[in-house]
Amino acid sequence: MTGTADRRYMAAAIALSERGRTQTGTNPNVGCLIVRDGHIVGRGWTQAGGRPHAEAMALAQAGQAARGATAYVTLEPCAHESARGPCCADSLIAAGLARVVIGLTDPDPRTNGAGIARLQAAGLSVEAGLGAEAARQAMAGWLMQHHQGRPLVTLKLATSLDGCIALARGESQWITSAAARAHSHLERSRQTMILVGRGTLDADSPRLDVRLAGLETRSPARAVLTHGSAPQGWLALRAPEQIMTLTGVQYLMVEGGAETAAAFLKAGLVDRLLLYRAPILIGHGKACLADIGLHHLPDAHGQWRQIDSRPLGKDQFELYERA
Repeated sequence: MTGTADRRYMAAAIALSERGRTQTGTNPNVGCLIVRDGHIVGRGWTQAGGRPHAEAMALAQAGQAARGATAYVTLEPCAHESARGPCCADSLIAAGLARVVIGLTDPDPRTNGAGIARLQAAGLSVEAGLGAEAARQAMAGWLMQHHQGRPLVTLKLATSLDGCIALARGESQWITSAAARAHSHLERSRQTMILVGRGTLDADSPRLDVRLAGLETRSPARAVLTHGSAPQGWLALRAPEQIMTLTGVQYLMVEGGAETAAAFLKAGLVDRLLLYRAPILIGHGKACLADIGLHHLPDAHGQWRQIDSRPLGKDQFELYERA
């Protein structure tokens, strides 16, 4: 039976899975915790490039203590062989585990249900669905790639109270405070790639890196929406729909400007909105969005739901997801 301890251990496994976010290539970022007699004997998360898997890392740490233990895994253990390593369902069986608690069933047809069936056939007790929504959120980028063939797209906007991103002559540094900018850098560290428009690239020469101590190595790849060429080290995309061609990019953040933001919204390719609002009024400035193709006001309603809202220094942060 699922109890408080199970929920706590699954939450810990989901937290571990976040360590692999953006680092696992085309693979999901999975977390695994092995518990025996109330003690955690193994921890693992999907390593850079996708291997070792979370289960393999946790089993290696647990050693013989895995025998008779319970594994908490955020995604159904894989049931297909790979040249890069054994399938995790077989590894859990060979280690002698007694029970496996799974957050989310794997949608990959090579495993979907087969991992659970293999564990049960070997005599292990299996429970699936614990913490499924939180596990889904932790792997949202991989799931988006799997189901829709594109990254999870976040649009970030830093504006004045009246929706401006710059003065009319283009001055934009800085609208928001240091606290808001630090938060946006934390969000950058959770992305695989950041994209800006050609106008922003030419006007601001943005670095688009992560400037937070300890997270500098998490700076994402850079892309520009342009009909021309991209600078060295950047990727050029000619249209928002070209994100369908990106391989190994699970999370994409669009940072500007107004035309680029509008183009992604118009194409229906924005899943999350990060809004940072400074308590200032600009008046005749540059609007945060260009035409998004809205023709009737009723069509604007019901498109977004608020997930988070909090002050960041003197600014206000809001997070929305597509309804």
